Amino acid sequence: MKIAFTGAHHVGKTTLVEKIHALVPEFLFIPEPYLELQEEGHLFSERPSPEDLSLQLERALENVEIDELDVLFDRSPLDLLAYIHVIGGAEASRSFYLKVKEAMDEIDLLVFVAIENPDIIGCPESEFPQLRRQVNDLLEEWIDAFDVDTITVSGTLPEREKQVIEAILRFD
Repeated sequence: MKIAFTGAHHVGKTTLVEKIHALVPEFLFIPEPYLELQEEGHLFSERPSPEDLSLQLERALENVEIDELDVLFDRSPLDLLAYIHVIGGAEASRSFYLKVKEAMDEIDLLVFVAIENPDIIGCPESEFPQLRRQVNDLLEEWIDAFDVDTITVSGTLPEREKQVIEAILRFD
């Protein structure tokens, strides 16, 4: 089962996927492309750029093609498409849309970690809160256009964990 966690930054996505991985250690964990590329020596610009995001999206697309049965992805190609769209505009994201659509067909379950109301995590000004909100809103708008079983999690970390585990068990 391939499970991708999707959402903007500073929503608790990584914390959640790490907790889920601890509960299902037999699943392969794929960190978000930003971290993979950073570990390989890529230097990212201080502000997110379409070029950096395109590189991350290409890595996410490669990762989804992995030949493993049980995988947890800390970020989906859809997230990165949303970031590219918000930062670079519709034209910048258009060339990736079909690739992302095909990649999302490989995902069995999409876990959407949305910004809650009230926002329980928050985002410091230095971490681009307006970008975070725009990406979150775009993901909420786009998510149904991709034919992937999706759950939107909310609440405390234990509540979110429970929601994901219940969704995984429904697949068994």
